[in-house]
Parts: sequence; structure tokens; C-alpha cells
Amino acid sequence: MNQKFLDFMQNYKGHKLAVGVSGGVDSVCLLHWLYEIKADVVCLHVNHQLRPEADTETEYVQNICHNFNIPCHIFYWQDNKPESGLEAAAREARYKMMTDFCHDNNIEYLLTAHQSDDQIETFLMNLSRGSGLYGLAAMLPESERNGIKILRPLLNVSRKEIKQYCEDNNIKYFVDSMNSDEHYTRVKIRKNRHLLNDDLGISDSRILLAVENLSRTRQWMDKYINARIELVIRSWGTMFSADFLFDEAEEIRLKFLGLLIQKIGGDEYPVRLNSLQKALSNLKSDCKFTLGHCTVRRLNDRILIVPEGKRTSFRKRHDKRKKDI
Repeated sequence: MNQKFLDFMQNYKGHKLAVGVSGGVDSVCLLHWLYEIKADVVCLHVNHQLRPEADTETEYVQNICHNFNIPCHIFYWQDNKPESGLEAAAREARYKMMTDFCHDNNIEYLLTAHQSDDQIETFLMNLSRGSGLYGLAAMLPESERNGIKILRPLLNVSRKEIKQYCEDNNIKYFVDSMNSDEHYTRVKIRKNRHLLNDDLGISDSRILLAVENLSRTRQWMDKYINARIELVIRSWGTMFSADFLFDEAEEIRLKFLGLLIQKIGGDEYPVRLNSLQKALSNLKSDCKFTLGHCTVRRLNDRILIVPEGKRTSFRKRHDKRKKDI
């Protein structure tokens, strides 16, 4: 078994866990390792009903869980399938079903089988889109989605290591036919990634080091911004001085404003970057607009954000305010 996986899981001993298992090599290996360390785990499998072999994979995952005496819950994606953005829609549906299950069953942690090759591919995909810090920091070992903590215990384990383990232990797994479909950007990157090393000398280890460095910066920013949001809500409710926003660097402004709007508006997903950039531009002077199910208003040196439909009066917004920020 992989030592990096064992080290990661030390922090989650004794916790009830859920794990997403597709039937592919990464998730099947993860399920075996969780069984070997005797984790208290329930298996979640989503059948997207997109491929002829999907039902066979579902049956295989059920059989593994039966042999391991691990509870297994199967979900079927029965919504209409979009003609474009299918991969993203399937991912959103999968996470929604799994995190809903975790909420319903008081499970705090959901494990996924993303590994280091997935991390590199995510970085390169986001690089091609011109992403900022948060996109280039790629996936975190622990994050949150729909109020559930997402754990990625294989993020420092390579696809090669995982395949080798399965072959050495005669562990069967399925290969998703969509993994060879070059209509998907991730597949194109996967098939051509070797050129970075072969032609330019940019190794996987160097890319992962860059992601790790960016991730540390992202985690610091998250901590700083969340503290600022807590300060606003604790001291003034939903109103703060314009300087409190505009004295920060633009990357922090964007993230602060986006998270605050998401928190106040109650949206499941963050506001899009281009909408946030437009909002920041508007907030340089007096204005009023809606965004993310919130009404945002600036008057003189004050900014107010309230749920859409609520009053936007600046008078006595918070009877218990402590001080001017």
C-alpha cells in the first residue's frame, strides 16, 4: 500500500467516510486501500447512463462492496443530458447526489480518487483558460463542496503507481471509453502532456511543485479573506466601508466580494469572474445592482450587500455594530 495514502488518512481515523467509486482504476484502488486500513466507509456509485457498459460497471462495484462487506449506494443520473457541456453537467450531478447523501446520513467527509496526474491535467487545463491563482492552484487535498468536506487522499500518488498496484494484486477495473475521446480537452492534454517533458524538459514533478507553491498562497488567501468576511458580518452585518474593499489587491477584492455575495445570497456556486470584475468597476462610485441573488449598493463611502428583495437603507443597519471598519 502507498505510504503517502497512509500518511494522509492518519488525520481521519475514527471518522465516518463516504467514497465515490466509478469502477475505474483510481477509485477501485482507493476502495481497496480503505478496506485494508479498515476505514468506516460507505461506497457511493453514480451511474450516468451515458455508456452501454455503465450497468456492468455498477454491478462490479456492488460486487466488490459485497465481498468487502462495505455498504454501497447506487445513484442514477436521470435528468435530460445537455448537448454541450456534458462532462461538466455530469460532474455537477454526481457531486450533488453524493453530497446530498452525506448530508442525509450525517457524513462529514467524501473521498474522491483524484491523483497526481489529474492534478497536472487540471493545472494545464486552467492554464489554457488563462486562470488566476485559484485555478492554477488546481485541486486541494481538502476542500468543501455543498457543505461537505471533499478529501483527495491520492493527490500525491501517480496514475502509474495506482495501475501497478492493481496489476500486482490482480485487481480488475474498467476503462472509461470517454477517456480516449479527444473531443474533451482533458483527454487532449493527457495524450500530449509528454511533449512538455520530451521537448521542453518540463517534468511532472516541476509542474506539481508549482501547483504546491500556488496552493500554499491560495490557502493563505482563503484564511485572510474568510477572516475579513467574518469581521464584516460580526461588526456591521452586511455593510462596510469602500476602503475596506478597495485598499486590498485586486485578487483579494474579487475573492472577498464573490464569497461575501455567495454567503449572503445563499447560492450554491460562486459568482462568475467577469461578473465580479464588472461589479468592482461599478462599486468605484455610487451605484445599485443585483448579483448572485443579492442587491449591492454603494452610497458615498459605504457599501451594502443584502439578499435580493430586502431594503437597502444605510440607516441603522446593525444596532449592535461595534466600530467603524
